[in-house]
Amino acid sequence: MRARPVKRLDPSRTVTENAARIVRTRLAELRSFDPVVRDPDQVVALHDMRIAAKRLRYVLEILGESLGPAGGRGEKAAKEIQEILGEIHDCDVLVPRVEAFAADLREQDAVAIAQHGAGDADAVPGVVHTAPNAVSYRGLATLEAGVVARRRVLSRHFLERWDELDTGDLTTLADAVPPLD
Repeated sequence: MRARPVKRLDPSRTVTENAARIVRTRLAELRSFDPVVRDPDQVVALHDMRIAAKRLRYVLEILGESLGPAGGRGEKAAKEIQEILGEIHDCDVLVPRVEAFAADLREQDAVAIAQHGAGDADAVPGVVHTAPNAVSYRGLATLEAGVVARRRVLSRHFLERWDELDTGDLTTLADAVPPLD
């Protein structure tokens, strides 16, 4: 995701004035994801929102003090959003890896069973118990179920915190940023 450009930065302006432009742009960028990330299946939008939160956080780490106490609270809020979305992203990355690993094991087992059956299709049902990876499937299925459950819990937690932060510390930050001319 490309960052929104910050318009009308001017080196002759004060740090606070230029910081206001940057923070307003980054805050608007973060908030623009609100409608779409309410659907937990919007994996790309959630990841892009995480990147937007990271951008806001880093700007506030550098320039937040020029905005007073609201800058610090906004930085903490952006960090929390970034961290929760990072955990969700970790789940989104892990599930396909687990699925791919299970698919590889199934393929290995199919080859082993076919060899054990000596090419006799009717013998296959009698030798399926020889599959070398059969025990691993249950562990992988359980791991996958756990990761999916964790993601669901994190998604609910994210939306609850997002609503609190968006109407709390992020609104306070928006109100603390000097108006642009």
